[in-house]
Amino acid sequence: MVSPQAAGAPGAPALLEVVLPAYNEEERLPAGLAALCAKLASLHIPASVLVVDNGSTDATSRIAEEWPSSPVPVRVIRCERRGKGAAVRAGLLATTAPFVGFCDVDMATDLSALDPAMALLGMGYAAVIGSRADPRSVVEARHSLLRRLGAATFRGLARMIVGEIGDTQCGFKLFRGAEARQVARQLRCDGFAFDVELIARFRARGLALREIPVTWRDVSGSTFSCYRHSLGVFAQMGRIWLDVGFSGRGGRNAHLWSVPTLPVPAVPARPYQDSASSFVA
Repeated sequence: MVSPQAAGAPGAPALLEVVLPAYNEEERLPAGLAALCAKLASLHIPASVLVVDNGSTDATSRIAEEWPSSPVPVRVIRCERRGKGAAVRAGLLATTAPFVGFCDVDMATDLSALDPAMALLGMGYAAVIGSRADPRSVVEARHSLLRRLGAATFRGLARMIVGEIGDTQCGFKLFRGAEARQVARQLRCDGFAFDVELIARFRARGLALREIPVTWRDVSGSTFSCYRHSLGVFAQMGRIWLDVGFSGRGGRNAHLWSVPTLPVPAVPARPYQDSASSFVA
């Protein structure tokens, strides 16, 4: 672990880089960046933020470019290929740190998850993902019946690809950097289902993945529409299953789907609300 003194040294290379995909987020980006930078600074390790502007037409890029660079540097790249998956892929490939991750601009997942996630990466896990399906998670959700039905269908399809992962879509994921960049080079899905492909490719490589409980709240402003996007999302799932899931789960590769069990810090327990597993945050 890097000392606080080393963490504050000017020009110290980042140990952790967090990618923020953003499309027309001028209203939510300032609060999100402030919260993320404050949390990263409290970790006392060299850390930085990479904002990926996904073709915004508002002031998203300007806000990120003008953000104070101390104590946590913020840089911006532009990804003209539209879609959250495309933006995350571009961001991961632009990182160089030993540990990397991404989260949503709205900070729906409480950033306290960074502490156990970093601890687990240090224990040898290649990927640590937030899970609203964990019974220890604290979840506040306000989703419609249509969205809950779509989420249940999505989860069933996702399990055909990634196995018994409780929540593929929580917008908080951390990785060992080298493995994340290797997997990112393989990603083909640009849309909302990209998380499923990302997890499936980690699993197909036999890399250890761990879900952790989170504190999560439903935040208004999602760009996902059940009416406009559902058909496309399910088509993406079919392509992922053919490209990754079907071949990755059969025959000699079956053993790759086991994940070791290690202790993880708990968060206060509350009854899990199933509506929180909606397939977009």
